[in-house]
Amino acid sequence: MKYNFWVLFALIVFSACKIPVVVSKQENKTTPAYYSAVQDSTNAASLKWRQYFTDPFLIAIIDTALKNNQELNIALHEIELDKNEIQARKGEYLPFVNAGGVAGIEKTGRYTFDGISEEDIKANPEKGPKHIGDFRIGVYASWELDVWKKLRTAKKSAVLRYLSTIEGRNFMVTNVIAEISGSYYELLALDNLMLIIQQNIELQKNALRMVKLEKDAAKVSQLAVNRFEAQLLHTQNLQYDIQQQIVETENRINFLSGKFTQHVARASAGFTETIVDIVQSGIPSQLLLNRPDIRQAELDLAAAKLDVQVARTNFYPSFRLSAGAGFTAFNPGFVFRPESFLYNLAGDAIGPLINKNGIKAAYKNANEKQIISAYNYERSILSAFVEVVNHLSLIDNYKKSYETKSKEVEILTQSIDISNKLFVSTKADYIEVLLTQREALDARIELIETKLKQLQAKVNIYRALGGGWN
Repeated sequence: MKYNFWVLFALIVFSACKIPVVVSKQENKTTPAYYSAVQDSTNAASLKWRQYFTDPFLIAIIDTALKNNQELNIALHEIELDKNEIQARKGEYLPFVNAGGVAGIEKTGRYTFDGISEEDIKANPEKGPKHIGDFRIGVYASWELDVWKKLRTAKKSAVLRYLSTIEGRNFMVTNVIAEISGSYYELLALDNLMLIIQQNIELQKNALRMVKLEKDAAKVSQLAVNRFEAQLLHTQNLQYDIQQQIVETENRINFLSGKFTQHVARASAGFTETIVDIVQSGIPSQLLLNRPDIRQAELDLAAAKLDVQVARTNFYPSFRLSAGAGFTAFNPGFVFRPESFLYNLAGDAIGPLINKNGIKAAYKNANEKQIISAYNYERSILSAFVEVVNHLSLIDNYKKSYETKSKEVEILTQSIDISNKLFVSTKADYIEVLLTQREALDARIELIETKLKQLQAKVNIYRALGGGWN
């Protein structure tokens, strides 16, 4: 009998050790040599967001959003979920001890094996009771021996996923700050566009009055009056689209701040004079430390590798100890007598023998997830470097574009006055006046849009460098 047991145990162990071969992937950590070149290590991401964004109205909005934003609050509770998962995993490799009690009574059927004994009791009442009771109380314990470190590895994986969730929330904080800042600057730009439109409406009204006077003096025809009036109506129509954009942008900021629709306090004056400082990107390799999404991908990859180890141990036999101690008797009055004390201790080993398809599938899936995590880690690094390079280039190019566009606006603004004087003196026709006004308006609108893109590039480079969360 003992020989048969060891033969069976050897079969279980032998069959369990045959693990299918799967393909795994090691992440590619190589980067171009110039990514680690010696350069200025000053990094804008090291600045607190209150230092990077100095507008007091914007700071107040971001403060409110970091407290009330629903996505951030959801992320906080997801962190708690993963924290509880660590506790659950830790408890799996500790002994389980339970206390319990049972109380019951049983009447055995006449024509059963136990029923025959009951008939004997009936024939001799002094032998025992007619109804057999079952009263038990005791402590029961079980403990899975973590021979292959399966349970401890699962706990380490849970810890890494907990840390990954924290990094995910940090990245969400960065994105919320960037999204609010970008929307705030967009709101300032819309306010300035509205101001420009209103200023041009007044200019065009004056031009229309001037043309009407010229018509009364028989210097121009009704066609000129109609063209000037049509341009005025076109400009007036622009303000309604801008007003709708203002409403939507305010509501987007309110949503991110966790508030219902209300006016967003802001300082729109001096928007075009806002100075965009030179942004220091630091050493490119600092991205690996600053970007929460890269660290999140790295932690997910590490957890996925541990999950492969956990899935691999399912092919091995598991060992469990179980024990119990307590009192039992057929009468509650006898339960706590010394004669009613009992205990048991057992050990078992269980391993997969036949039909291991489920275990194989779980193992292959764990490997596939590890490969996906490796690609995701590589993609997050590549994406981060591309974003930084793009946004640094945007800041530089939009700075030059704004300087050029400012000169264009200045020249066209002077041209409006010149064209009006020439028109009055009949040295220019009304088409030249209309074109000059249209070109000047378009140039001023483009100037505002260029300043907005410049400020949004400043926001995006801060996000790309991984600032805001710390």
